[in-house]
Amino acid sequence: MDKVFIEGLEVDTLIGAYDWERGIRQCLRLDLTLGWDIRPAAQNDQLDKALDYAEVGKVIEQFAQTARFELVETFAERLAACLMERFGIPWLRLRVTKPGVNARASALGVEIERGCR
Repeated sequence: MDKVFIEGLEVDTLIGAYDWERGIRQCLRLDLTLGWDIRPAAQNDQLDKALDYAEVGKVIEQFAQTARFELVETFAERLAACLMERFGIPWLRLRVTKPGVNARASALGVEIERGCR
């Protein structure tokens, strides 16, 4: 399976389990690898058969704007399901990093894989 990737996409969202976090928007950094057969698009150089990076980015931004989760794990699960359903993506890997959470670590987060390769 071919892979399309988006690395270092930053979105602001309401996320956190602590009271002080619930009133501020925080940055999450997303790295995505999306399973996608690029051959139909590449065969005749057809954009309409490619996975539209711009549209994927818009959907992620809209998701982040309306999300209200305590856990990064929940954000990751729900975003993965949203993207797979919306674009028909058969497999994805999503890494969600929450920078600046711990003074001793540059970032914390989760990485998930969903679907079949």
